Amino acid sequence: MQLTQILTSLGASVLIFSFLTPALGQTNVPNKADEVILDMNQAFKKNDKTQLSRLLPKAKGHALEPWAAYWELRVRLDQASDSEIQQFLTQYAGTYAEDRLRNDWLLQMGRQRDWADFAKEYPRFRMNDDREVRCYALSTEALISKPETASELKRLWYAFRDTEDGCTYTAEKLYELKKIDSLDLWRKARLAMDNNRPRAAQLALNIESVELGKQAILIHADPQKYLDKRILAITKKRKELSVLALIRIANNDPDKAAQLFEKKWGLMLTKEEHNWVWAMIGKQAAQKLQDNAHSYFNKVSRNQDLNDELLIWKTRAALRSGDWKAVIAAIDAMDSARQDPTWIYWKARGQLAANPSATEPMRLEAVAALQGIASVKGFYEQLAMEELGQAITAPAKPEALTPQEKSVAAQNAGLQRALTALSLGLRSEGNREWNYSTNLHTPGGMSERELLAAADLACSKQVWDRCINTSDRTKTQIDFDQRFPMPLKETVLRKAKEIQLDPAYVYGLIRQESRFITDAKSVVGAAGLMQVMPATAKWTAKKIGMTNFQPHQITDQEINVAIGTGYLKLVLDDFDGSMPLAAAAYNAGPSRSRNWRKGPVLEAAIWAENIPFNETRDYVKKVLSNTTNYAAIITGQPQSLKARLGTVGPRNAQAPAENTDLP
Repeated sequence: MQLTQILTSLGASVLIFSFLTPALGQTNVPNKADEVILDMNQAFKKNDKTQLSRLLPKAKGHALEPWAAYWELRVRLDQASDSEIQQFLTQYAGTYAEDRLRNDWLLQMGRQRDWADFAKEYPRFRMNDDREVRCYALSTEALISKPETASELKRLWYAFRDTEDGCTYTAEKLYELKKIDSLDLWRKARLAMDNNRPRAAQLALNIESVELGKQAILIHADPQKYLDKRILAITKKRKELSVLALIRIANNDPDKAAQLFEKKWGLMLTKEEHNWVWAMIGKQAAQKLQDNAHSYFNKVSRNQDLNDELLIWKTRAALRSGDWKAVIAAIDAMDSARQDPTWIYWKARGQLAANPSATEPMRLEAVAALQGIASVKGFYEQLAMEELGQAITAPAKPEALTPQEKSVAAQNAGLQRALTALSLGLRSEGNREWNYSTNLHTPGGMSERELLAAADLACSKQVWDRCINTSDRTKTQIDFDQRFPMPLKETVLRKAKEIQLDPAYVYGLIRQESRFITDAKSVVGAAGLMQVMPATAKWTAKKIGMTNFQPHQITDQEINVAIGTGYLKLVLDDFDGSMPLAAAAYNAGPSRSRNWRKGPVLEAAIWAENIPFNETRDYVKKVLSNTTNYAAIITGQPQSLKARLGTVGPRNAQAPAENTDLP
């Protein structure tokens, strides 16, 4: 559609915005009791102990009294007596606030090395979702000697990007007990160096030698200087320090690291170090979408020397190069990651590509694997359905909830506290209270029927994000009305039709951007249902003829949809109607999406899997998956995700010039 048509259709509809209903999910006007809670929340953020102590008596009897008491005690937890803490835990037993304070107290006891009290309190920790608390627990007498402790510690420790005390402390104990070895410490340092976390690398190496830790800091500051001063790497320590320097260089220039490695340093390293460095170089090249990434990964002689992250990037580079044999080999070497639907799907695709005969065992294995994940639940699950020849349709609605099931959800104290917090604008507290009540309050979380009832409660209150996220957790009873709600249906369908934009695409994007939270605001300033940046909103408003637009209007749901759909249409047109490219541009910016499309023509699923940014990669897949499901709902007809994906490659030379004005 031409810009003039967008101007006419959207500009005309702006006139009716002020007459429409207010935004969903608006917070309530607080009464005096609510104001006490809000004032305490602000005092907590400011660490104002005096104000919290003064206000706490006024919060008595409020639905959020447990939160008020938590805030007051949390800011002085390091000075509170054990009896005072225990009194809080008893008074608010069964609430999120109780277990939240227990979590904080366990961390404090771990840092103070108060293992006797830690051991007594840890079994009562219901959430059990804090990795550092778990690391502290692994150091206790009850767990330190168990054979599986070392592998669990390494999994938790390696997953931390930043510095922490719990896992590092337990790693030191296990090293002293000879349950982990020097290579385990060096692997942590390698990961930290790759993630640009020199302090984490230093702490890991300090376990073996403080001098080694100091060397890690120097290498991070100037890796080339370190290598220039060394002629040989003969000792184990010197070899590993060279590995850290090469990893650091590869972060900025993988080709330079490859040259240094081939000419000199690769000759001195062990096979394991050799494989790790080549994989790190390959990963950095793959993240820069370099054509030689796959060739770097091919220099790895043993996939089992790599961790899952490196194997994942090796798989992506192999997909981009069309090397299905390498795809299968890398996935087979993965540990826990190979159970992810992503890699189940791609291994099956590789097996099908390599075994065209319908009766070959490997082909039968691939079909069985696809059948095991095929569903409407997500991107690769949907692709698996299509690979099996199945169209994507909306599933039958589960059996209707009974009045009793709805009543139990409505009377759940945790859910009520969550809804109260959300109504006061305490979104973080409300979300945590809700998630705790549905997922963690009882072992294993709520049953599927209980989850559907909780989601129904959230939907009835138009708390769409809790509705969606709660319903998403069911495995067998799938309610598309809950998972894919359509607030503002008349508005979205009308505006999409006016500018010839697929309404399912709009809904798929909004669901991922904001979960239909009207006042959602990102850390970078994007606002409203369609998460539009202030500068983009101003630019788009002018382009679509929305006169007198003011920045504060962007959270008005009607205006936000008008500007968001107008911008999305302009982006989609600039990317030749490609939904994957436009989604990537909407999330990461048009210039990045233009750069990412350079290179070979790829099926869009492979292209999306190779997007360098984790957030954008996940975003594109979820938006397209959402879109396909919304299309099934809106049209009532079978849908194809593959058709929406198409292929991605360089811009056609005959296509109109890029709209470089797009923000």
